[in-house]
Amino acid sequence: MGGKPSSSSGGEFSQVSVADSRRMPGRDHNPPGLSSAAEQIRRATTTHFGYTHLSLAQRGLGVAPAALWELAELEKLNLSLNCLTILPAALGALQNLVVLNLWGNRLTSLPPEIGLLRRLRVLFAYRNHLNEVPEELGSCTRLEVLSLANNQITGLPNSLATMRNLTKLNLSYNQMAHIPTCVYSMKGLEFLHLACNRLENIADQIQDLVNLKILIVEGNSIHCLPKTLCFMESLELLNVDFNDLQSVPGEMYLLNRLGKLACHPMDKGLHIVHNPLLKPIQEILQGGLNALFNYLKPG
Repeated sequence: MGGKPSSSSGGEFSQVSVADSRRMPGRDHNPPGLSSAAEQIRRATTTHFGYTHLSLAQRGLGVAPAALWELAELEKLNLSLNCLTILPAALGALQNLVVLNLWGNRLTSLPPEIGLLRRLRVLFAYRNHLNEVPEELGSCTRLEVLSLANNQITGLPNSLATMRNLTKLNLSYNQMAHIPTCVYSMKGLEFLHLACNRLENIADQIQDLVNLKILIVEGNSIHCLPKTLCFMESLELLNVDFNDLQSVPGEMYLLNRLGKLACHPMDKGLHIVHNPLLKPIQEILQGGLNALFNYLKPG
């Protein structure tokens, strides 16, 4: 496999805003009977873009405060950059959560009760020690952004195929040998990041992701690209740097939205450096993407 790219860990969309998300009806913002400890934590909440928000980031927490789970009105919760190794089943009591930020902890698993968070739209769990994802996460069908980057995950449960509203999925820097089957059912995906896994191929079903605009698979061991990839009319950025490609499909000229050969990691276009490309492809690419497309076009 080619050398690993030098780009950072794949938290590119960690600052996604949900300011434009519609607020959900039926929430109770005045829960009765809070303990004194919960009342104390509640005083630290703020209103952020109209959402009830609590940040306990960078507090050195090894365990989240038990009283935290009484705050059922919370809509955005930030527990990032602590030392958490486990989350309790009581997490499921926060059923109004829209954004849950867990990145930069030491979590080895997510509790099944995360599936009770039916209003959840954004989940950041990157830079943890996760090696699997609970099937119950598939019940969070309103998720729009999911980052599980920088863990030790080898696959995803088929239950996640229900995530038809997901637009951004980051699975980079994990241990996946194949793109999880459920991913091909996530029809709303526009951004798919799978850099630095152990991928050797991409299945033909990739064409089912008809809305995909950005596909990043750099730093794997992919030796060929499927012809069906070339029928993805929405694709604007394809990054296959640092793989084992020797050639490209003859139909690649159909990807007319790529526009150019790109260099910067998030530039639109085709990224294809650091592959053992054979002649004449390697030589033709020196003339740019149009030269490649003209060479590949029939007639």
